Amino acid sequence: MRIALLGGTGDIGEGLAVRWGRDTDHELLVGSRDPEKARAAADDYVETVADAGGDATVKGFDNAMAADRADVVVLAVPPYHVADTVDAVADNLDADDVVVTPAAGMKREDDGFHYHPPSAGSVTALVRDAVPDAVPVVGAFHNLAAGRLSDLSQDLGIDTLVLADDDEAADTVSRLAEEIEGLRALSAGGLSNAAEVESLTPLLINVATNNDDLHDLGVRFD
Repeated sequence: MRIALLGGTGDIGEGLAVRWGRDTDHELLVGSRDPEKARAAADDYVETVADAGGDATVKGFDNAMAADRADVVVLAVPPYHVADTVDAVADNLDADDVVVTPAAGMKREDDGFHYHPPSAGSVTALVRDAVPDAVPVVGAFHNLAAGRLSDLSQDLGIDTLVLADDDEAADTVSRLAEEIEGLRALSAGGLSNAAEVESLTPLLINVATNNDDLHDLGVRFD
């Protein structure tokens, strides 16, 4: 399978790239508005995986070309870039693709981080409204600490919540998630439940910030 990580030069893109690169045989396509930056990041990820004893296939492209070549497209961009990124690649998406959004709207104030959804109600809903109608959208990987994900020496032992209205797309993304060692995928229902899932991200950041021994916090449901 080909997985595109649009905005894949950032923290969450790096984490997913090196984990899938080490743990799977999927071809990873790092996307960026700057293809040279994408190619440099791809080379770095291959080296990181090699240092951990793996052999990854990672290539860099501009976002549109990465999306055009992929089966699964992960929007690894900050929430305020999501709509522009989807708009830039919309012509490269079709009904056979799956678009995955891990972004959560937040704002930082003096007392900590707070959930700050867009007018659509959640970033996932924003993506659903932005992609072509026939393209299934899945919300996943919202609550993963990028630092923990990108550090291949760390065992994960955590869960990711998967949101989708399309069962086949949900199964595809859940399977990809569980191919990452130590990551378990749990269904959180349809896309209408996205706000509840996204709002966990600022909570986890606040807990990690206020407790010295809880850096790169994740969640596990038992």
